[in-house]
Amino acid sequence: MSHGELTGRVVRLFPSVEPVPVRERSDAARNRARVLDAAGQLFAAHGPSNVTMEDIARAAGVGRATLYRRYPDRAAIAVALLDEHERALQQRLIRGDPPLGPGAPPAERLAAFYDAMVDLLEVHAHLVLGAEVGRSRYATGAYEFWRAHVGGLVRAAGRSDRGGLVDVLLAPLAPDLYLYLRNEQGLSAVRVRRTLRDLAGRMLDG
Repeated sequence: MSHGELTGRVVRLFPSVEPVPVRERSDAARNRARVLDAAGQLFAAHGPSNVTMEDIARAAGVGRATLYRRYPDRAAIAVALLDEHERALQQRLIRGDPPLGPGAPPAERLAAFYDAMVDLLEVHAHLVLGAEVGRSRYATGAYEFWRAHVGGLVRAAGRSDRGGLVDVLLAPLAPDLYLYLRNEQGLSAVRVRRTLRDLAGRMLDG
Protein backbone atom coordinates (compact mmCIF):
# COMPACT_ATOMS: atom_id res chain seq x y z
CA MET A 1 0.00 0.00 0.00
CA SER A 2 1.57 3.28 -1.13
CA HIS A 3 1.30 6.67 0.56
CA GLY A 4 -0.79 7.78 -2.40
CA GLU A 5 -3.20 4.94 -1.80
CA LEU A 6 -3.39 5.86 1.87
CA THR A 7 -4.13 9.48 0.99
CA GLY A 8 -6.86 8.54 -1.45
CA ARG A 9 -8.88 6.32 0.82
CA VAL A 10 -10.64 6.58 4.12
CA VAL A 11 -8.77 4.21 6.41
CA ARG A 12 -10.96 2.46 8.92
CA LEU A 13 -8.57 1.92 11.79
CA PHE A 14 -10.57 -0.62 13.75
CA PRO A 15 -12.79 -2.78 11.53
CA SER A 16 -13.81 -4.97 14.48
CA VAL A 17 -15.62 -2.13 16.22
CA GLU A 18 -19.03 -1.19 14.88
CA PRO A 19 -19.14 2.53 14.03
CA VAL A 20 -21.55 4.77 15.88
CA PRO A 21 -24.77 5.08 13.82
CA VAL A 22 -25.30 8.40 12.10
CA ARG A 23 -28.65 8.83 13.84
CA GLU A 24 -27.89 7.37 17.23
CA ARG A 25 -30.74 7.41 19.71
CA SER A 26 -30.22 9.90 22.51
CA ASP A 27 -30.37 7.23 25.21
CA ALA A 28 -27.88 5.06 23.31
CA ALA A 29 -25.55 8.04 22.93
CA ARG A 30 -25.77 8.77 26.66
CA ASN A 31 -25.03 5.13 27.51
CA ARG A 32 -22.07 5.06 25.12
CA ALA A 33 -20.62 8.22 26.65
CA ARG A 34 -21.11 6.86 30.18
CA VAL A 35 -19.45 3.55 29.27
CA LEU A 36 -16.43 5.21 27.65
CA ASP A 37 -16.04 7.70 30.48
CA ALA A 38 -16.25 4.98 33.15
CA ALA A 39 -13.91 2.65 31.25
CA GLY A 40 -11.40 5.43 30.66
CA GLN A 41 -11.22 6.20 34.36
CA LEU A 42 -11.01 2.55 35.38
CA PHE A 43 -8.35 1.71 32.79
CA ALA A 44 -6.24 4.70 33.84
CA ALA A 45 -6.53 3.82 37.54
CA HIS A 46 -6.09 0.04 37.42
CA GLY A 47 -4.90 -0.96 33.94
CA PRO A 48 -7.21 -2.67 31.42
CA SER A 49 -6.15 -6.19 32.43
CA ASN A 50 -7.37 -5.56 35.98
CA VAL A 51 -10.80 -4.27 34.96
CA THR A 52 -13.72 -6.55 34.12
CA MET A 53 -16.69 -5.85 31.89
CA GLU A 54 -18.82 -6.10 35.01
CA ASP A 55 -16.71 -3.36 36.64
CA ILE A 56 -17.32 -1.11 33.66
CA ALA A 57 -21.08 -1.78 33.54
CA ARG A 58 -21.38 -1.08 37.26
CA ALA A 59 -19.36 2.15 37.10
CA ALA A 60 -21.28 3.34 34.04
CA GLY A 61 -24.65 2.48 35.57
CA VAL A 62 -25.74 0.36 32.61
CA GLY A 63 -26.81 -3.25 32.34
CA ARG A 64 -24.39 -5.89 31.14
CA ALA A 65 -26.61 -6.61 28.14
CA THR A 66 -26.43 -2.95 27.13
CA LEU A 67 -22.64 -3.01 27.47
CA TYR A 68 -22.11 -6.24 25.54
CA ARG A 69 -24.51 -5.19 22.78
CA ARG A 70 -22.07 -2.48 21.71
CA TYR A 71 -18.72 -3.75 23.02
CA PRO A 72 -17.95 -7.50 23.04
CA ASP A 73 -14.91 -7.19 25.31
CA ARG A 74 -12.47 -4.81 27.02
CA ALA A 75 -10.28 -4.60 23.95
CA ALA A 76 -13.18 -3.20 21.92
CA ILE A 77 -13.71 -0.49 24.54
CA ALA A 78 -10.01 0.36 24.60
CA VAL A 79 -10.06 0.58 20.81
CA ALA A 80 -13.02 2.97 20.93
CA LEU A 81 -11.20 5.18 23.45
CA LEU A 82 -8.05 5.19 21.30
CA ASP A 83 -9.79 5.79 18.01
CA GLU A 84 -9.79 9.59 17.98
CA HIS A 85 -6.13 9.80 19.02
CA GLU A 86 -5.01 7.28 16.40
CA ARG A 87 -7.03 8.99 13.68
CA ALA A 88 -5.56 12.39 14.50
CA LEU A 89 -2.03 11.03 14.14
CA GLN A 90 -3.00 9.27 10.94
CA GLN A 91 -4.15 12.54 9.40
CA ARG A 92 -0.93 14.28 10.44
CA LEU A 93 1.11 11.56 8.73
CA ILE A 94 -0.87 11.96 5.51
CA ARG A 95 -1.40 15.73 5.36
CA GLY A 96 0.68 17.31 8.11
CA ASP A 97 3.79 19.42 7.85
CA PRO A 98 7.18 17.76 7.46
CA PRO A 99 9.01 15.99 8.92
CA LEU A 100 5.99 14.08 10.28
CA GLY A 101 4.04 14.71 7.10
CA PRO A 102 5.24 14.38 3.50
CA GLY A 103 8.26 16.30 2.23
CA ALA A 104 11.13 15.24 4.49
CA PRO A 105 13.75 12.49 3.95
CA PRO A 106 12.66 9.00 5.06
CA ALA A 107 14.94 8.88 8.13
CA GLU A 108 13.63 12.22 9.38
CA ARG A 109 10.04 11.15 8.83
CA LEU A 110 10.61 7.91 10.71
CA ALA A 111 12.22 9.80 13.59
CA ALA A 112 9.24 12.19 13.68
CA PHE A 113 6.85 9.21 13.65
CA TYR A 114 8.72 7.71 16.59
CA ASP A 115 8.45 11.04 18.44
CA ALA A 116 4.70 11.17 17.82
CA MET A 117 4.22 7.58 18.97
CA VAL A 118 6.21 8.21 22.16
CA ASP A 119 3.92 11.18 22.85
CA LEU A 120 0.88 8.94 22.33
CA LEU A 121 2.26 6.11 24.47
CA GLU A 122 3.19 8.46 27.29
CA VAL A 123 -0.47 9.42 27.67
CA HIS A 124 -2.37 6.41 26.35
CA ALA A 125 -0.08 3.36 26.76
CA HIS A 126 -2.63 1.72 29.07
CA LEU A 127 -5.26 2.00 26.35
CA VAL A 128 -2.92 0.72 23.64
CA LEU A 129 -2.04 -2.19 25.91
CA GLY A 130 -5.73 -2.93 26.37
CA ALA A 131 -6.31 -2.92 22.61
CA GLU A 132 -3.10 -4.61 21.45
CA VAL A 133 -2.14 -7.70 23.42
CA GLY A 134 0.09 -10.40 21.93
CA ARG A 135 -0.80 -11.33 18.36
CA SER A 136 -3.90 -9.13 18.46
CA ARG A 137 -1.58 -6.16 17.99
CA TYR A 138 -0.93 -7.21 14.40
CA ALA A 139 -4.62 -7.56 13.58
CA THR A 140 -5.64 -3.97 14.35
CA GLY A 141 -6.32 -1.49 11.59
CA ALA A 142 -3.98 0.92 13.34
CA TYR A 143 -1.03 -1.47 13.07
CA GLU A 144 -1.89 -2.02 9.40
CA PHE A 145 -1.67 1.73 8.86
CA TRP A 146 1.59 2.16 10.80
CA ARG A 147 3.04 -0.76 8.83
CA ALA A 148 2.03 0.78 5.50
CA HIS A 149 3.51 4.14 6.52
CA VAL A 150 6.85 2.74 7.69
CA GLY A 151 6.95 0.41 4.67
CA GLY A 152 6.66 3.44 2.40
CA LEU A 153 9.56 5.11 4.20
CA VAL A 154 11.68 1.95 3.93
CA ARG A 155 11.09 1.80 0.18
CA ALA A 156 11.72 5.53 -0.25
CA ALA A 157 15.08 5.06 1.49
CA GLY A 158 15.99 2.35 -1.02
CA ARG A 159 15.81 -0.47 1.51
CA SER A 160 13.97 -3.75 1.11
CA ASP A 161 11.70 -5.37 3.66
CA ARG A 162 13.51 -8.69 3.47
CA GLY A 163 13.95 -10.01 6.98
CA GLY A 164 10.86 -8.16 8.19
CA LEU A 165 12.55 -4.77 8.50
CA VAL A 166 9.24 -2.90 8.73
CA ASP A 167 8.00 -5.00 11.64
CA VAL A 168 11.40 -4.75 13.32
CA LEU A 169 11.19 -0.95 13.12
CA LEU A 170 7.70 -1.05 14.65
CA ALA A 171 8.60 -3.54 17.38
CA PRO A 172 9.94 -0.90 19.86
CA LEU A 173 6.47 0.69 19.84
CA ALA A 174 4.76 -2.36 21.35
CA PRO A 175 2.99 -0.98 24.44
CA ASP A 176 4.19 -3.73 26.79
CA LEU A 177 7.82 -3.13 25.76
CA TYR A 178 7.42 0.62 26.09
CA LEU A 179 6.00 0.32 29.61
CA TYR A 180 8.75 -2.13 30.53
CA LEU A 181 11.43 0.32 29.40
CA ARG A 182 9.78 3.21 31.24
CA ASN A 183 8.73 1.48 34.46
CA GLU A 184 11.06 -1.48 34.89
CA GLN A 185 14.24 -0.22 33.25
CA GLY A 186 13.69 3.34 34.44
CA LEU A 187 14.36 4.95 31.07
CA SER A 188 12.94 8.43 30.61
CA ALA A 189 10.73 9.26 27.65
CA VAL A 190 13.53 11.53 26.43
CA ARG A 191 15.99 8.61 26.49
CA VAL A 192 13.57 6.32 24.65
CA ARG A 193 12.91 9.03 22.09
CA ARG A 194 16.66 9.59 21.56
CA THR A 195 17.27 5.86 21.08
CA LEU A 196 14.46 5.56 18.53
CA ARG A 197 15.69 8.59 16.60
CA ASP A 198 19.15 7.02 16.48
CA LEU A 199 17.60 3.80 15.18
CA ALA A 200 15.77 5.71 12.44
CA GLY A 201 18.99 7.38 11.32
CA ARG A 202 21.00 4.18 11.33
CA MET A 203 18.41 2.21 9.37
CA LEU A 204 17.18 4.71 6.78
CA ASP A 205 19.74 7.50 6.43
CA GLY A 206 21.42 7.34 3.05
